[in-house]
Amino acid sequence: MEMADGTKIFYGVSSMDLSRASKKPIDPLSDVLSVLGARVTRRTRMEASGRWAFAFPAIDRLKFVALLRGNQWMSIPGCAPQLMKKGDVCLLGRTAYAVASDPAEIPIDGRALYAECDVAHVGGDDTIGIGGTVTFSAGGAAFLLDMLPDFMIVPRSSPSADVVATILGLINGEAASGKMGSEIVAARLADVLLVEAIRAYAGRVDVTDIGWLAALSDVRISRALRGIHDDVARPWTVAGLAGLAGMSRAAFSAEFTRLVGQPPLTYVRAWRLTLARASLARGDGTVASIANRVGYTSQSAFGHAFRSAFGAAPKAKSRWRNDH
Repeated sequence: MEMADGTKIFYGVSSMDLSRASKKPIDPLSDVLSVLGARVTRRTRMEASGRWAFAFPAIDRLKFVALLRGNQWMSIPGCAPQLMKKGDVCLLGRTAYAVASDPAEIPIDGRALYAECDVAHVGGDDTIGIGGTVTFSAGGAAFLLDMLPDFMIVPRSSPSADVVATILGLINGEAASGKMGSEIVAARLADVLLVEAIRAYAGRVDVTDIGWLAALSDVRISRALRGIHDDVARPWTVAGLAGLAGMSRAAFSAEFTRLVGQPPLTYVRAWRLTLARASLARGDGTVASIANRVGYTSQSAFGHAFRSAFGAAPKAKSRWRNDH
């Protein structure tokens, strides 16, 4: 029915409220990966036999390494080497790492393997591994990488690794098929593999150091995270977020900080500024409009916070205009 003022009512709910009620809550992982422009921008393959070891430096990237055949050792600084078997996948953050046929082998610089192509042949194909480098647009890698462990492994034996194994099989099939469009299919599968590997790692019950991923999997804390990502401009308070989580203010603040690695309002501030930085880089509006969109009512306060976080004043990207 229609009210005198023109507002339409459906069974006691206004059309505006109905629209809000039907809005699907934002998934924080999807939101972060989308805003940061996370893409698998380079895929590599290594076929090797005999004795070999290759080292790669630490850079700001997220990377997956998956084994399609054989075994290999994965080493990162400060940790014992881990044996990867066929079907295993690992995710790497900023850390340097080495892959080897034997952990006792002294690695050489692995970058030379891929200086001219994306496929490396080292003496045979007893071991076949693939890798994917995830890059981020607008310099936003830090927000995610700061909250993820440097090394996350998903064994083929993990209960939640079946989907990962299926995707690995599809990627390998595309590489061998030579069919039209195989490159674009393999690229999309690599993007899906990244998300499924993150899901599988977050679902492991035998690991505890998973930070933000643990928070996303926590029934109560995840409600607060969804609230933040669903309405970043809202004037959030610890009490308000604790209410979403159904916890006392003190208990919520302590648990959020323990899982995420930073207090609730620090997380809100970091995400607002990361979102603003990405919007400015895309030219999605003026500095003032973007500041308001992410929850800053004062442009000067936004500018101060932005400079403090990124070391430079916020500046909107100029859009190309055809004035002719």
